[in-house]
Amino acid sequence: MAKRMLDCSASEVLAFDKNELLESIQKSEGRVIACETIGTLQPMLGNVTNAEFVSAMSADILLLNVFDVKNPVIKGLPETAPEDMVRRLKELTGRPIGINLEPVEEDVKGETDPMWKMSDGRRATLENGRRACDMGVDMILLTGNPGMGVSNDAIVRTLREYREAFGDRMILAAGKMHAAGIVSEAAQQIITKEDIRKFREAGADIILLPAPGTVPGITLEYAREMIAYAHSLSALTITAIGTSQEGADTDTIKRIALMCKMAGTDIHHLGDTGYGGMALPENIFAYSVAIRGIRHTYKRMAISVRR
Repeated sequence: MAKRMLDCSASEVLAFDKNELLESIQKSEGRVIACETIGTLQPMLGNVTNAEFVSAMSADILLLNVFDVKNPVIKGLPETAPEDMVRRLKELTGRPIGINLEPVEEDVKGETDPMWKMSDGRRATLENGRRACDMGVDMILLTGNPGMGVSNDAIVRTLREYREAFGDRMILAAGKMHAAGIVSEAAQQIITKEDIRKFREAGADIILLPAPGTVPGITLEYAREMIAYAHSLSALTITAIGTSQEGADTDTIKRIALMCKMAGTDIHHLGDTGYGGMALPENIFAYSVAIRGIRHTYKRMAISVRR
């Protein structure tokens, strides 16, 4: 039986299998934080990875965005063979690691901003999913970066493939933080009960949806209704800040945090563009204190990765 993640040391949480990790998150009762980082950008602290920085600020789960499994880059990481980068990062942080892969619709023209330009190793193909498994990734999140053309139908198709191929080894999460380039799936159409049902039936263990107040039309009441429905299907949930509000003032962050807690989410996600590459460190701290208090925040910050 898994302990709640809130109380786990690095050795305990990294020894969990898929089901134990899910149980540990659920037992924490809405007090787990996942922070997204971009390894291809210059780290905020120069030669220290952004993943290490967010861990030091109390993140429980690391989510690598713009991570190309065929050409992995994590700036600030000591020299490491590409195939060992995820495992090395786990050693340095003591955190479970997820990555984003993107089920891009072939007939949708993607975003032209160089920051989000699609590469072959970021696409949610079966080959890339297997590569992620072999690299030691604990969770794949099927989602989309700004303007990339990721649809809910494409997410469902990919979930089915991934569930059959390696769903027993890997946590599968799915959803969108914003429209991701599909105009017809904006505002309250980003995710509906029908989408949640399809995601769950296709193999999703965790459903992602925008945090209240981050996307037009996503209110506390709407998020609570979607989360309650996901829970009724025995899925966990992530509420995501994917609209650069991870770089807002701390008062805004605390308001979003409490709305997510009231909505009933299991995991609180902070995105990667405070400036660029990770959330503002003071916002990670403020969010953590809002949802779990000083004691648990400082404990997560202070506990050694060698425990």
